[in-house]
Amino acid sequence: MDFEWSAQQRALRDRVLQVARERVEPVCVERGYDAHFTRDEMRLCGEHGLLGLCIPSADGGGGHGLLDTACALEALTLGCGDVGLGFAIAAHLFACSTPIAEFGSEKLRQRVLPRLGSGEWIGANAITEEGAGSDVFAMTSSARRDGDFYVLDGAKSFVTNAPIADVFVVFAKTDPSRGFLGISAFAVERDTPGLFIGPGLAKMGLSSIPASGIDLRNCRVPAGHRIGDEGQGGVIFGRSMLWERAGLFAIWTGDMQRRLAQAIEHVRTRRQFGQRLSKKQSVAHRIADMKLRLESSRLSWQRACWMVDRRTATALDAAMAKVAVSEAAVASSMDVIQLFGSKGYLQPGGIERALRDAMAATIASGTSEMQRDIIASELGL
Repeated sequence: MDFEWSAQQRALRDRVLQVARERVEPVCVERGYDAHFTRDEMRLCGEHGLLGLCIPSADGGGGHGLLDTACALEALTLGCGDVGLGFAIAAHLFACSTPIAEFGSEKLRQRVLPRLGSGEWIGANAITEEGAGSDVFAMTSSARRDGDFYVLDGAKSFVTNAPIADVFVVFAKTDPSRGFLGISAFAVERDTPGLFIGPGLAKMGLSSIPASGIDLRNCRVPAGHRIGDEGQGGVIFGRSMLWERAGLFAIWTGDMQRRLAQAIEHVRTRRQFGQRLSKKQSVAHRIADMKLRLESSRLSWQRACWMVDRRTATALDAAMAKVAVSEAAVASSMDVIQLFGSKGYLQPGGIERALRDAMAATIASGTSEMQRDIIASELGL
């Protein structure tokens, strides 16, 4: 097994890391990490190819597979401390662009994907509802055919990027009697009559992401904006989750590496009781554990992404990667707060933000409990 990155992969990582440090990070610092990023920031990322990483080159994107895309996202959050921005870009790519690229008609792809890849448009995904979170197929949103249109009704919650999004991948039931096979997916543009964007959500972490619910009230969507066949929504969602659970969480290994470097610098320079903190065995072991979690997490998502690119990945592979990285991110963020002590607990230092952001990792894209259910099921339990 060869673990060496290709020259092209190294070049992509180095380029994204440089862009993150020199172009993106200064903008994030100026606005403040807990303030919402702007469309201009997303366009800046689009100008440097970050919003089209895994969009096919024929559709105006970078044409990268999931492994390369995740590698680039890790470099983004290593170079820029705004995990929320990285999360928003991953949602734009994996939950909106990828379903359209893989299942959309040629006409729909030509209309939507070049705009998403350039940053002219921002993408979002709307599947979660107040009564259908982990149990997404309990959704009540409906879509009925009416000539050359579908009429969508329902309410979606927790839609990342919603307040600034231009196109939404929306899931709704076209035939409630068929369960998994009765769900369809649609690309709904922001100016579609009957689509209403709800008020922004105040969140514990990932504070820079604007997010809200959306309402669909007699929302008429052209039939050509259906993604895939009618009733194929469950398959489309499952494929999207493979991409997301395998690749999204690379943003947290980028942040974990950044926080590890901060912690090492702190314990090397901070002196207590006449010696550096790094000379305390309990401190050194905590740093060692952070390094172990970082490397094992990285290997986990790299393996899962490699398998997705080869179309051999299963729900088990993605679930294991998701749990491994998300829970490691929480543990390591708690470690870095402990190492910084009271300074880590205070908001002005920015250390505590790592924990607030990491908590989302164990919930987004399916909770850790859900992932363990998947793992157990795949093991025949």
